[in-house]
Amino acid sequence: MRWIGIVRILVILFTLLTTWYFAETIFSAKWEVKSLRHIFDKRSDDAVVPEKTHSKCGNEKNCPDNYFAFKIISGAASVVGPTICLEDKILMSSVKNNIGRGLNMALVNASTGELKHTGHYDMYSGDVKDVKLFLEKMTDGTLIFLASFDDPATKLDVQARELFSSYGSSFATKLGFRDSWTFVGGKGIKHKSPFEQHIKNDKETNKYDGWPEVLEMEGCIPRKMD
Repeated sequence: MRWIGIVRILVILFTLLTTWYFAETIFSAKWEVKSLRHIFDKRSDDAVVPEKTHSKCGNEKNCPDNYFAFKIISGAASVVGPTICLEDKILMSSVKNNIGRGLNMALVNASTGELKHTGHYDMYSGDVKDVKLFLEKMTDGTLIFLASFDDPATKLDVQARELFSSYGSSFATKLGFRDSWTFVGGKGIKHKSPFEQHIKNDKETNKYDGWPEVLEMEGCIPRKMD
């Protein structure tokens, strides 16, 4: 009978050891999970969420120092007027009530970014002489920002087109009825401007009935340094 007592003692010891082992395992696992959760929670709390940077004129990229950020949107058919933005300031738009059918132009100081003049000229039923008078205000160190609306070309003559070409335009001499055109140039520029877009009015490819699609151009223009 003594062996039965020994067996009972061994069973009790085995049960106690098994219970201790499982308890130790469970509590250790809980402690590890709690510790890990605490670490991750702390890291999450301490993590710095980068702030969204604001790009001037809503452009995709920021411009370097000593560069002007700009965006030009041409008019949509004869319905929605164009917009010209420079350094996060709207120079011309329907909201400002300073745009119109034809050529919409803003003259800016190339060193300071200061707006000097704006003008819009109807090139379907207006007078090209008014465009030439406006362009006489172009002096050395002046930038010109241009957006078309509806028809920018019907009344343009050779002299006016050559003036735009002298400011760096590649398409002024080819501009036609109801073409879409955006352009940034400067007085006395030595090379053709890299900031110009042009779409021909073509009934086969026009996005709108009688007009090509809207042009949207953005970029960074180096500030003129004295």
